[in-house]
Amino acid sequence: MSTNLTKREIVLEIYEKTGFPQKQIQDTVQMTLDIVMDALAAGRNVELRNFGVLEVQVRKARVGRNPNKPETEVVGKILKQKIKQLSLEKLRSNPPPPASA
Repeated sequence: MSTNLTKREIVLEIYEKTGFPQKQIQDTVQMTLDIVMDALAAGRNVELRNFGVLEVQVRKARVGRNPNKPETEVVGKILKQKIKQLSLEKLRSNPPPPASA
């Protein structure tokens, strides 16, 4: 087992706990990730209670790298393309609320 949790492992764990068909679980997990990705690409924050908040932030450009495989970028290709389409002006004019203490 690798140290990273994969979509496949999520599907298998849900399958073991529920017995639902793996194809149905796989489709549901993918739909969930697609919805999260689309929201981020539209400049929305994604708030998942008891988990965390995902948000796009304007920062100086850099490429994230996996230290074990420096030739591999960290951001998913599709998410990266969608985020690039996001208007920086939209992000700057609609900053996320300050983090609560």
